[in-house]
Amino acid sequence: MEQSAQQAQQLDHLASTPAAGGTSPFAAFGLPAPGGPAPAAPPEPRPILELEGEAYEDELDGLSDWVDDFLLPAYGTEVTTATPWCLQWQEHTDVVAWLHALWLAYQQHKDPEAGPSGMLVWHRDFLTHTIAAIRSPGGPLSACMTSPDRPAHRVLPGPPPSARAEKATETEPEPSASGEHELTS
Repeated sequence: MEQSAQQAQQLDHLASTPAAGGTSPFAAFGLPAPGGPAPAAPPEPRPILELEGEAYEDELDGLSDWVDDFLLPAYGTEVTTATPWCLQWQEHTDVVAWLHALWLAYQQHKDPEAGPSGMLVWHRDFLTHTIAAIRSPGGPLSACMTSPDRPAHRVLPGPPPSARAEKATETEPEPSASGEHELTS
């Protein structure tokens, strides 16, 4: 009799509505209680070149650690004229952007939710193309180290602004002596 009373009490407790502010029975799965607020989503990753100041420096530090501790030991083939490298790659803006995108893709594809083929997809779709682009003989590091015995670093100049930007600068009216633009009719 006593055991039946305890079971009935447990059933009543399990069937009752949870108290406000209580934990969700689905909390272990990262789900909110029915009718409760959704959990805050993690911040979306931003491309490193959109970051500034300390946020940029912190992201670059993390990226540098990943490149030095994981990427280069595993995938950093020999430095040759066909596969140049730069010990100061952090000063090559385009290389930073490429490697940061590769790092973000790596984080996504190593996650268990990516499934068993996640890392194969990362290798096929991201790693191979990125390394080929930044380490090609005509790529952004082509003016840098092509032999480990001769370390070199040179950032090649990028293209000048478009003709449209130059035209806009040339056609801007000169400010008058009072500091205001003169109007022409």
